[in-house]
Amino acid sequence: MSSNQGKIYDLNEAREKIRGYCLYRERSQKEVRDKLLSYGLFPEIADTLLSELIQERFVDEERFARAFVRGKYKIKKWGRIKIKQALYPHQLSAYVLKKAFSEIDPELYYQNLIALCQKRWPLSKGPNDYVRRSKLIGYLQRQGYEMDLIRDVVEAELGRD
Repeated sequence: MSSNQGKIYDLNEAREKIRGYCLYRERSQKEVRDKLLSYGLFPEIADTLLSELIQERFVDEERFARAFVRGKYKIKKWGRIKIKQALYPHQLSAYVLKKAFSEIDPELYYQNLIALCQKRWPLSKGPNDYVRRSKLIGYLQRQGYEMDLIRDVVEAELGRD
């Protein structure tokens, strides 16, 4: 069989397969539960296996969330808003989200925003600086940065009109 679509695993096969899935990268409980259900397991059995994985530390919501936040803001240069939206489907608790967002170093976060602004400004096209600036601000908002920070950085980097 070339794909696992439709294959039903027994408990031991599922246990080994899901451990590999968890070892590949950090996973949220929701991702792991969904994967277990895709193996054709009954929800009760999937929940039991998930509990095992949590006890054995294969799955840790806080570790997952911290790694997710670190990667998105350090590597992809996402802002808090976009990161929070990307975490929403994982159904994390407010406590876990608060812990995860403590990974963000405010100084590096601000430097990321400055770097994005400087990189994007020369690429912004428009008939005048007002239009170019509006496009730049829109881009920075889509990257998930807060409007007050965007205004501060754009004003500092490009000056006032």
